[in-house]
Amino acid sequence: MSNSAPASASFAPRRLVAAALAAGALLGVAALPASAADHAFPQRQQVQITHVRFDAPGRDDGDNRTLNKEWVEISNSGRHGVNLNGWTLSDESGRTYTFRHYRLEGRSTVRVHTGRGYDTRHDVYQDRRHEVWDERDTATLRNDRGHRVDSVSWGRGRRH
Repeated sequence: MSNSAPASASFAPRRLVAAALAAGALLGVAALPASAADHAFPQRQQVQITHVRFDAPGRDDGDNRTLNKEWVEISNSGRHGVNLNGWTLSDESGRTYTFRHYRLEGRSTVRVHTGRGYDTRHDVYQDRRHEVWDERDTATLRNDRGHRVDSVSWGRGRRH
């Protein structure tokens, strides 16, 4: 009988240690996704403004051909297409173009021209009769929720 007392006494601490280890393992597993997300590498923006031609080559005579030589390129570097419906592209003065029924396929680019024309997979048109982009300006791309996705500034004292 004296042998059973020490066995039960040592059994209780083992049980507590096992329970504590099991609880710690469960907490560690539950916390893993949060801590893994905290240390994940930031994802590179997939949709971004990649080039701006703010000053059309040649004379600025305001005709449609000249206006369409003024454009902003937006690229999707990801593998999957992105629905740009409701996204906006605007300048510092608040002139805004809104994408309608447009999907930017993966690893592709679209040019947003200032003038009038027929939209295609690689070219869309703002249908304006006057220039948008000034020699010193900022192009801002926002998603359909109004969140800034990307912006590019140029001109004196600004990055190109």
